[in-house]
This record gives sequence, structure tokens and C-alpha cells, in this order.
Amino acid sequence: MTGIRHRGGLPHWGFLPLTVLAYWLVATTATAQETTPRPNFLIILADDLGFSDLGSYGGEIATPQLDALAAGGLRFSQAYNTARCWPSRGALMTGYYAQQIRRDALPGFGGGGGNRATRPGWAKLLPEYLREVGYRNYHSGKWHIDGKVLPSGFDRSLDMRNQGNFFSAAGNQIDDRPLPTGGDESGYYATIATADHAIDCLREHAEKHADRPFMQYVAFIAPHFPLHALPEDIERYRDRYLEGWDRTRSERHRRQRELGGIDAPLSPLEPEIGPPYHFPEALEKLGPGEINRPLPWDDLTAEQQRFQATKMAIHAAMVDRMDREIGRILQQLRDMGVADNTLVLFASDNGASAEIMVRNGGHDPAAPPGSAASYLCLGPGFSSAANTPLRRHKTWVHEGGISTPLIVHWPAGIAARGEWRQTPVHLVDVVPTILELAGGRLPEKYGDQPQPRSPGISLVPEFAAAGSVRHESLWWLHEGNRAIRVGDWKLVAAKGDPWELYDLSTDRTETRNLAAEYPDKVRELETLWQQQAEAIGRDFSLD
Repeated sequence: MTGIRHRGGLPHWGFLPLTVLAYWLVATTATAQETTPRPNFLIILADDLGFSDLGSYGGEIATPQLDALAAGGLRFSQAYNTARCWPSRGALMTGYYAQQIRRDALPGFGGGGGNRATRPGWAKLLPEYLREVGYRNYHSGKWHIDGKVLPSGFDRSLDMRNQGNFFSAAGNQIDDRPLPTGGDESGYYATIATADHAIDCLREHAEKHADRPFMQYVAFIAPHFPLHALPEDIERYRDRYLEGWDRTRSERHRRQRELGGIDAPLSPLEPEIGPPYHFPEALEKLGPGEINRPLPWDDLTAEQQRFQATKMAIHAAMVDRMDREIGRILQQLRDMGVADNTLVLFASDNGASAEIMVRNGGHDPAAPPGSAASYLCLGPGFSSAANTPLRRHKTWVHEGGISTPLIVHWPAGIAARGEWRQTPVHLVDVVPTILELAGGRLPEKYGDQPQPRSPGISLVPEFAAAGSVRHESLWWLHEGNRAIRVGDWKLVAAKGDPWELYDLSTDRTETRNLAAEYPDKVRELETLWQQQAEAIGRDFSLD
């Protein structure tokens, strides 16, 4: 292993220091690292990917490229996001909780989702800091962060604003300018176009800027709804899911236990929990095959079973295609001779989605499922399977909504091959990790005011030895759903519901609510949740 010297300086909210052993492991190899070129960074973010959709996390979908990265690097079993797309992207690119940077609502202070709130001036994005230490930065795919892309530190960008039709580039922007309209789009598919742009950026970098390190941020829209996929990709999975979500969940759970990274009981289906937003008119448009509850598979009609299995087949096809396109990007790194010293990080912005809606051009029931004229969403049945073995879905802050696969691959800097890391980590950790490796840092001041301290923590020591870093706490809030994790204790509540308490060391899947048995622990964690909300509010108020 090639080590990195840890810079100390504990972040906001009192993260615990490194163990003596971990510090020794890192520090004793620092001299070798000083002679190694700084790494490049490839950050890949999927959209609405389930915790178990990858083969290396127990899924049956063909994902050989990502599985190879896992086999040659690290997999984290307790990595977290924010439960939703725009808060996760803000957290990933700034190192702060979304509420700190006004990118998600905080009661009593404001904020908002989508592009309806603007970051304060002190909340710069990662590429702005990397640029200061000599990096070039490229963005390909979904943005969903406030402001334009290039002023945020990127040198090139493909902004996939069209998120309602995977077969059209209409509305997208290149380098913050609208793409030309018209032309033949018969061969267009958004996932391929995203990879094409990333590869073009990398080729240009090799030709014109090979003397500088780079950060390439690839934000796929897949497998977010609408479920759109190439016919040949759908065909590979057409009948695969007729066995139903019950059996898919049990098979994925069995493989997860065999893989060794997740040892937890399978959470039961919650047939009373449907989509987070109810659109009755969408159910009518989608027809009798649609169902908005995860009922036992055998209780569905044959028409419903085929409709649901087809939706999951399209979801799988989208994940499969994303993996293939990632393979092309990785091959470009190999062609450039930089693959070994490029840190590749793969994650998802939230768990799989239980949403059911019809947007954009609507849904034509006569159109082939997965085609441009169709508009389908995964729904709570197969979303539960995609999030195996965890509970609930995107938007909730139970484990199914906030857990992401996290793969880290860096042959020149990580000696481990195929190891799991059980340490709880979060997307806010990406910025401090990358800045440590790049030789940058978050500033201590913004103008005359202290810069808010990031809740993120550098994961560099964790690359060397498992258990080397620890968060004192992790905190969530989204649309009234709230949670806090301290050690293995997690306090969580859906909007309008009372607090639930779980010991994640024995119950990662949140099957046994201990709130009645440990009322003092509930009060303790509730107080901590509120204290952190108030501290976040102070950051929110800084201009």
C-alpha cells in the first residue's frame, strides 16, 4: 500500500481521532507517497440505484465492470446518502449537509429542493478547491445543483437537463449553453451520451493537459424514472423477474450473506407503505397492471405480475447499460495509462424509488414498455427488492432510503483487494477525502467570518485499515423524515410518526423497535438531533 499522511484537524461535531495503530499504518508509509504523483479522481454517481442492484452487493443484474472495481478495491457496507437526489449532490460536492448549504428545507429557516434554493457564498464546490491546486475538472451528466456548472470550477460540462426522455437530448446544455436543436436522434440514448462526453473530456485532457491531474464527475441519470432502456438491453431481462419480488428479495439476501459484507435479517415487506406521493390519475393512465403496494406476489393477477416484472426488467437493463458505459470510461483511463493512479469512487444518490407518476410527454399504453412514448416507474414492490435487505425507499431516512453501495478503487494507493469496510460513512466525506489526497483543504474563514466546519471526515486512513475513522454522529432530515445515528444506535421517524430506536449492530434492517425499552436513549438521541438541527440552522443563516 502507498500511504498518505493524515492532517489531523477534527471536523465539526467532534469526530473521534484515529487509533494509534491506524495512524502508525498511515504515517509510516507517508514518505513513499510524497514521491508518487497526486491521484486523478473519477466520481461516478448513479440515480435511484438500489442497495443490492450490483452483483457485488448481491444482485443478479450483470454489472461486471463495477464488480471488478469492487474485487480490486473496497466495498463499504454502511455508506449513506441523504435519501434524495439534489441534497445528495449538494452534500457530495460541498462536504456539508444539504440543510447547511440551503439545498434542503430546514424548519424555521427555509431552504428547498430542486433548484429553488441557492447556496451561500461560502459553500463552494469541490472543483473550485481542486482548481486551486492545479486540477482540471470535468462534468458529464445530471447536475441538480444550484447555479451554472462552469463557474463552479468545472472546465467542461454536459448538463443533462432532459431527465424525462432518455432518447432525446432536447433541453440539455454543453458548457452551460443550450445544445443545438433538431437533427436525427434515432441512435441517441442518455446513458451512452453521458459516457461519450466523459470519454471525450478524458481524451482532450490526455492530448492537451497530460501534465495536470484531473477530476471527472460522471452523474448518470440511470436508473431514475422514466424507465427507458434500449430494446436489446431489455431483452436480456424480459422474463427474469416473473418469479416476483418476494423471491428476488430472498435470493439477493442469500447472496449478500454469501458475499460476507452484510449480516442482517431480511426486512419484511410493508404492504401498507406505498409511494411517497400519491397520484391517482397516474394509476388510471398506467392501467390495470399497475399496483402501488408491495403485496405478496401470489396475490397479484397475471396481468399485474407481467407488468411489474417488465418494469423491473427495464430497471435492470438501465443498470446493465450503465455498467457497460462505465466499462468504456475505465478503458479510456487504461488507454491513457492513468488507471492505476486514478481513484474511482462509485455511489448512488439515494435508495431505489417507490414513486409512481406520469410526467413529461405522458404514457402511451400501446407503446412498447421502456420506449420513449412510455412513462413507467419502478414502484414499491420491486423497489423493496432493489433495496434488499433494507427497509423502505427513496425519500425515507430508514436504511433503504439512505444506504448506498460505495465502491472505492485505487490500485496505486489502496493495497486491499476485495475487502469490505463496515465503518459508517457518508457522502459528506468525499470532499475532505479528495482534498487530502490532492493537497488541498477547506478554508478556515469566509471573509471576516469563520468558515463553517464540514461534518465530513477524510476516509484516507480507512483505505489503509478498517475501523480507522469514526463519526461521532450522522444526521438526516428530508421532507419531515428525520434520523440520527450515534455509534450503532439509530433514532428514526417518518414524517408525522413517533421516533423509532434501533441497534444497528444486530438489526441493520430495522425490524425491532426498541423505543419502548430504552426511553432514556430515545430522549438522549432526540436532544442530540435537535442540537445538530440548531447548529445547522446557524450555518444556514451565514451569508
